[in-house]
Amino acid sequence: MKRWYIVTTYSGYENSVKTDLERRRISYKMENQIYQVLIPEEKYEVIDKNGNKKEKINKLFPGYVFVEMEIDPVEGMNEDVWFMIRNTPKVTGFLGSSGGGTKPVPVGKDEMNVILNKLGFITKPKLDINPGDQVLILEGGFANNVYTVLSVNEDKEIITVLTELFGSSIPTEFSVNQVKKI
Repeated sequence: MKRWYIVTTYSGYENSVKTDLERRRISYKMENQIYQVLIPEEKYEVIDKNGNKKEKINKLFPGYVFVEMEIDPVEGMNEDVWFMIRNTPKVTGFLGSSGGGTKPVPVGKDEMNVILNKLGFITKPKLDINPGDQVLILEGGFANNVYTVLSVNEDKEIITVLTELFGSSIPTEFSVNQVKKI
């Protein structure tokens, strides 16, 4: 099972840590346990005083390096991998570890998908629900009722419908997983 972890580093040394981790995964023969090492960054252009365009890189999470690795569903992270990463120069630890020899907690899949989507590593499928469409609510207190979609937030995958509650019309949000287009 693949999961993402966040490694903390000295600020400004993210690229050095990434290079070291990529080298060490090969030298320690951990290619089947560490899949990717990623520094989330975005490129943008600035214009200097002379009117020249320059490309700049902005690290989205300074001091952090993301590592995708194989974990055991029961045991969690492999001891050897954990030891190797912790002992890489300029690594200060893992985000989600309370210290004292406790293993870190992986990044939630939904949280990581947002980051990977923003970086262009994955793309969200286009939603097939538009304002004006009829949807059936599948779960919760409004289950089995049909409503008209008022708005769609594709980034958050949320739709808004107008529901009736105590004689008043109230805009209510639902996850796209909670509805079915009719």
